[in-house]
Amino acid sequence: MKCNYITIEREYGSGGTKIARRLAEVCSIACYGPEILEAVSKKNNVPVEHIQHYEESVSGSFLYTLFVMSQVQSGDSDMLTKEGHIFLDEQKEIQRLASSGPAIFLGHCASEALKKRSGVVKVFIRADSDEKKKRIMRDYGIAEKDVEHVRKRFDNKRSKYYYANTTKRWSDMKNYDIVLDSSRLGIDGCVRVLKGLFQQ
Repeated sequence: MKCNYITIEREYGSGGTKIARRLAEVCSIACYGPEILEAVSKKNNVPVEHIQHYEESVSGSFLYTLFVMSQVQSGDSDMLTKEGHIFLDEQKEIQRLASSGPAIFLGHCASEALKKRSGVVKVFIRADSDEKKKRIMRDYGIAEKDVEHVRKRFDNKRSKYYYANTTKRWSDMKNYDIVLDSSRLGIDGCVRVLKGLFQQ
């Protein structure tokens, strides 16, 4: 299979964003993460911070998820909540960006948006607790006493958002084609593994 897109979900502090950006540089292809939010923000005239809040506060209930999925699939977006509209616009933006050619997508349930396209490889980046703690303190300037709280908050946000919009468990490794441990492979090691996908 020729790889056209890599979608990356990652644990907070695992270095997934660094891996994606470095991979994009090495392979000379586009990488989209915050850019998706910025485009949706501009379209809806809603600050990025508000969209991030919607993602964080989205309901994780199964009934909510079924409702959102049914409205999206039926094309009836008028009945959607604000969170549902944001998700739908993110999905449309991912599809639009994918039309420009091979790319790497960070988060935002990109694998869901691209599920009908060929050559999509779904990746999950994880790391051990000590490595994540060091990276969170070093890269994000989070005080040691706050690390665990911040890490859990971000992972919980990603987990709830993923489930609410896919009915799948974010932490279920069966949802991914490749799972990489950045604490064992390192950032560069992960990049080398993924680089090979685009070179096939």
